[in-house]
Amino acid sequence: MLDGHLLLGWLSFTLIVACLPAPTAAYFGLTGNEPLSVLPLNALPEEVTGRAHYKLCDRLKLEKKQRRMCRRDPGVAETLRDAITLSALECQYQFRFERWNCTLEGRHRGNILKRGFKETAFLYAISSAGLTHALAKACSAGRMERCTCDEAPHLENRKAWQWGGCGDNLKYANKFVKDFLGKRSNKDLRARVDMHNTNVGMKVIKAGVETTCKCHGVSGSCTVQTCWRQLMPFHEVGKQLKQRYEASVKVGSSTNEATGEGEISTGRSQPPQPLPGPNDHIPRTMDLLHIEDSPSFCRASKYSSGTAGRKCYKDKNCDAICCGRGHNTQSREVTRPCQCQVRWCCYVECKQCTQREEVYTCKG
Repeated sequence: MLDGHLLLGWLSFTLIVACLPAPTAAYFGLTGNEPLSVLPLNALPEEVTGRAHYKLCDRLKLEKKQRRMCRRDPGVAETLRDAITLSALECQYQFRFERWNCTLEGRHRGNILKRGFKETAFLYAISSAGLTHALAKACSAGRMERCTCDEAPHLENRKAWQWGGCGDNLKYANKFVKDFLGKRSNKDLRARVDMHNTNVGMKVIKAGVETTCKCHGVSGSCTVQTCWRQLMPFHEVGKQLKQRYEASVKVGSSTNEATGEGEISTGRSQPPQPLPGPNDHIPRTMDLLHIEDSPSFCRASKYSSGTAGRKCYKDKNCDAICCGRGHNTQSREVTRPCQCQVRWCCYVECKQCTQREEVYTCKG
């Protein structure tokens, strides 16, 4: 798992405090006010290491209930930090070729979270997915005191542990996340859409559980078979959520003439009417939902730094990213290791090859 130092260097993040979407709800990760890079704690004297996680819980800027849950188990604090890192890196990876490249620096994240864009929907989904995934993995890795492997029947669980198989504890992770995020306000359309997108992230994790089996027996025979459940790689989770982002459905509020109750209109057959009512119902769907159209992200604004100077790939995404402004071409020499061979014993010997390559960046 990537730690805070690597995230700081890789993303050039600083400690960020973003605006919360609503004061009545508990948010976390890319949708909360936690800093996106939390430096690891300095080594503490042995007599106080038992409460070292308290400081990390405080650095995460959690709400009162969340802080209490964080302090309850020493493994939770590090797992929460891992979840932020996991979500941030995956968001950046999935949008690396897009105009909006998951810009999370400074005010941009907070401003996007105030609106109901497709990008906002993705941030809610990837954040809850990252938290669920990190917690389930932490349980199976033995980093948490209050959970262990997947809660299978005791005998099978012991066998799985003996033979190196330990199921990811999704049941505990789901329960923890729901309790950690708490009940959210159901008074307006935006709150319900945010809750829906958060649940989509958790459902994608659940749908991706796979059964892994291992055979035991004489000469490789499968006399005994031990099976356990594992979550799919988080890159696959990010890929699926990115696909749902591409197909995100714009919703509004409408009135059912038969019942007189408000319900959510997907806007597929008619323009959405953003008139939220207290009885609106979110349709049961695995689609991500958004309320308003996204900005172009072409020029610098309060939502992103724009695409001027962004690196692009000729014949792949320069036209789209550069928004019709064209791109600059730079030629440079680069030296890389090449023709590597393994030498006895035991090192790799490489030559240094120099070649010219072209770099394309969007015009301002």
